[in-house]
Amino acid sequence: MKIKVAIIGFGRMGQMYWEEMQKSGEWDIVYICDTQPAMREKAQKLAPPSTRIVEDEDIPFNDPQIEAVGLFTLADSRKRQIEKAVRNHKHILAEKPIADSMEGEQAVVALAEQADILSTVNLYLRNAWYHQAMKQFIREGEIGELAIIRICHMTPGLVPGEGHEYEGPAFHDCGMHYVDIARWYAESSYKTWHAQGVRMWSYKDPWWVQCHGTFENGVAFDITQGFVYGQLSKDQTHNSYTDLIGTKGIVRMTHDFKTATVDLHGIHQTTRLQEPFGGKNLDKLCHYMAQSIRSGVRDEHLPLFRDSAEASRYAWMFLKDAYQNDLPCIGDLQTLEEIKERRKHLKNGYGLLRPAL
Repeated sequence: MKIKVAIIGFGRMGQMYWEEMQKSGEWDIVYICDTQPAMREKAQKLAPPSTRIVEDEDIPFNDPQIEAVGLFTLADSRKRQIEKAVRNHKHILAEKPIADSMEGEQAVVALAEQADILSTVNLYLRNAWYHQAMKQFIREGEIGELAIIRICHMTPGLVPGEGHEYEGPAFHDCGMHYVDIARWYAESSYKTWHAQGVRMWSYKDPWWVQCHGTFENGVAFDITQGFVYGQLSKDQTHNSYTDLIGTKGIVRMTHDFKTATVDLHGIHQTTRLQEPFGGKNLDKLCHYMAQSIRSGVRDEHLPLFRDSAEASRYAWMFLKDAYQNDLPCIGDLQTLEEIKERRKHLKNGYGLLRPAL
């Protein structure tokens, strides 16, 4: 039996979820809701006649046949929409962050944990095949005790003004995924940290941040994130890896956004795994959610709202620490304008805004 769902927000992410839900055959998309006429017109062209295209979100929220809602609007709308979903007893599949403030996120966590519904959020790295394989290798004892977590994600990526307005600077918008996955590996809470940022192009916020510290269980970490990696270089490149160091062995991952490579150097085996990168893994998230709704049993692969709130909270705290440490300004705003102008015309690049369907 297909699950009746309403998609709220049909922008970039809403369209991506729509594609995956359509392909899966597990969802009956009854409504697509968006306040923008252009997005509703796009939905009208794409969706089958059985899907209702509406402007007023209260229509799907108040429809008793709707079992679940996908909340893919901007972060400043999410808390209000989650509250409506809980009141109307709808299961929730949401984008991160789950609210546009730490206080709002904590309120939403409390609300969801008391509600008799399933809720999950897109922390896509947890469902990546490479992270699942690496964590299993650690569970098997192949690297001894996990001691050090090193994560780096630097690409030319989104620059200021290209999508971070409601989710904060790059280290919060994108970096909270790495803050989350480090905590997921450590299976512990953050204890100490020191962050250093750089105000690239003299922009008001740091667009490169490196944070290192420890978890409560003694595991050390460093996370480096920035969309600053050669935006105006003739041939663009990137530097992205996860490096897990144990007392006896190591496991590491790199990718080129097409193929992910995992090197497993354990006490009993040395193995290299290579598979397609997998993107945002929305197909997996939608499948686990559909399966959980049908069975009434939450799949262990579904991230909790609490996971998102914790990742967001620490990302903000790491950013706050970066602001308090010497925050150099390198470059000028004219260079930033040159980058933006170039990105308008790039056909192949990193973090380009997804073209409208």
